[in-house]
Amino acid sequence: MKKLIGVLLSACCMGISCGAMTGFTLEGNSAKLVSGCKSAYLMDYGSGECVYKENETARMPIASVCKVMTLTLCFDAVSSGNLSLNEEITVSDNAAGMGGSQVFLESGGTYRADELIKSIIVCSANDSCVAMSEKIAGGEEEFVSRMNKKATELGCENTLFANCTGLPRETQYSCAKDVAVMFRNLLSYEKYFEYSKIWLEDFAHPGDRVTIMTNTNKLIRRYAYCDGGKTGFTNEAGFCLAATAKKNDLRLVSAVLGGSSSDDRFDSTVKLFDYGFANYKNKIVLDKDVTLNDEFPLCGGKKDSFAVRPERNSYIFSSIGDAPEITHNVVAYEVKAPVAENQVVGKIEVYKNGVLADSVNVVAAEAVLKAGFGDRFVKISGQWAL
Repeated sequence: MKKLIGVLLSACCMGISCGAMTGFTLEGNSAKLVSGCKSAYLMDYGSGECVYKENETARMPIASVCKVMTLTLCFDAVSSGNLSLNEEITVSDNAAGMGGSQVFLESGGTYRADELIKSIIVCSANDSCVAMSEKIAGGEEEFVSRMNKKATELGCENTLFANCTGLPRETQYSCAKDVAVMFRNLLSYEKYFEYSKIWLEDFAHPGDRVTIMTNTNKLIRRYAYCDGGKTGFTNEAGFCLAATAKKNDLRLVSAVLGGSSSDDRFDSTVKLFDYGFANYKNKIVLDKDVTLNDEFPLCGGKKDSFAVRPERNSYIFSSIGDAPEITHNVVAYEVKAPVAENQVVGKIEVYKNGVLADSVNVVAAEAVLKAGFGDRFVKISGQWAL
């Protein structure tokens, strides 16, 4: 049973000037930010709100950027318990024989799953992709079927995968918007960022052979706020890039497809990020380290109420200069003592201009023991009139 505690209203002023960057604006996206690329999409990571779009739903090949979904299924398998990062995987002749970008796996050799996943993120290893697909799904064909199913679940309406590597094959495409959506989902796995910022690292093979991995995403060195990305190139797809960057509390996700050159995709992505950081911001509206003003009621405890706090921070995304109306709807669950610290006891719904923007669990900020006989006697006796 859930009990409505109340509605807290607060107007949140979001507008501050952007200093030297205030001149970097686009009126209704009338000007183009990207050059030499066929399509682009920029979004806020937290809310998923679009910041900039250009030819964003046009279907086109995306080359190795399709490994964003390959990696998603790898991390999904880990999260579900179907795969351990420490698990040893034996490489098949088929996987070892893949062409294109690779880490030169040995047929019959065994490698840890986390090392194979790392090689996909850092150097776009096709052989590692196929090895992982065979481990997770029994073969690439079934793995690709799962890739397409996942894309549908994420709402990607202009995406179809035909392999897990992005090597040229007919009837395989995506679009800038779908790529950004898929990459945003991949970024929800914290483990990804342990690998995405590696610039140069040795990949060890059985028998002490070593392959040097170099990150294909040059922005992790070129752009201070970029901490992840996935490149792609074939003659058919051109130069493609999905990337993310974080500045202060704002994380952005971008996708550019069909670049004429490698510099085009990197330069256009930098312009997208610069525009986003200059014109948009996240404001914290719930702080996990600050207790709420009102305590929650408690039945059968040593106390009649207890302090609560948000389980995590909540941010509201908006353009700089905008001041959206922020309202909070606080809901308390019916809780009986004892209560453990950090136990989920309710939720807070955060609304931006009347539209639900976030829902955050409310947790107990303290532990409260169950009332004993003496506690109940004191409480009752205190109610007696003298």
